Amino acid sequence: MRPAVARTRAELADLLSARRAAGERVALVPTMGALHAGHASLMTVAREAVAAGGPAGGPLVVSIFVNPLQFGPGEDLDRYPRTFDADLEVCARAGVDVVFAPSVDEVYPGGLPQVTVHPGPLGDVLEGRTRPGHFAGVLTVVAKLFGLVRPDVAVFGQKDYQQLVLIARMAADLCLGVEVLGAETRREDDGLALSSRNVYLDPAQRRDAVALSRALRAAGEAGAARGGPAALDAARAVLDAADGVDLDYLELALPDLSPLPADVAADTEARLLVAARVGATRLIDNLPLTLAAVDGAHPRDPDH
Repeated sequence: MRPAVARTRAELADLLSARRAAGERVALVPTMGALHAGHASLMTVAREAVAAGGPAGGPLVVSIFVNPLQFGPGEDLDRYPRTFDADLEVCARAGVDVVFAPSVDEVYPGGLPQVTVHPGPLGDVLEGRTRPGHFAGVLTVVAKLFGLVRPDVAVFGQKDYQQLVLIARMAADLCLGVEVLGAETRREDDGLALSSRNVYLDPAQRRDAVALSRALRAAGEAGAARGGPAALDAARAVLDAADGVDLDYLELALPDLSPLPADVAADTEARLLVAARVGATRLIDNLPLTLAAVDGAHPRDPDH
């Protein structure tokens, strides 16, 4: 069964009010559309999470909105893929109840907002260093979606790991009453992380792009045996040998994205994050690592 489609705030409220009044929990998966199997996996996690809240379960809402506030000058707002009919089919197969697909004017009546959500220091590193203002745009639209949908649970992909960490921090710091869950990254058979931007890659670039996931896997093996510096060295060796990959950053941090200490204990959990351009397409990826202890070594890539 195809999901109901709400284009306005009033339509969304009408579709959810009775179920919320009946005590059902609401789950939300915010997206920008161009949905693929990775998004479908988020919907599965959201459905399971809301069902776990009680025997009646509750409605699953997917928002489809290309948010202009998170695109900087020269980025791909105008050419970002928009595939609404195909997106509805993905949602139908995943058992989505409501698709919220508002216009820009519906989300930002009267123009772009004068009050936005500041991401704090974490918004200025990694993706924020390359894309200033990006996370203020992300957090602002997510806060608005939380206010409009009023979900009990919201699910985001770990592929956009810095985004996930910031949204979880926003929900906690601002007492928004939303449980934020991160779902594991879905990958192609060769390891490439699923992304709506993969459609921009030509066949040669698609082959080159696999270097990102190969670098992360090499880092995981090296880090488990010889620690953080070895993890970074292994990843950089793969990326340096790859054709057509222009590295932006390669950084290793604690799971909350605070810096790793110089001396780490055995079995320290960390997160390795990479961003690069393959042709004109900017791709990101990351992987959780378990590091061996190495005394006196600083874990950050000295070039980034």
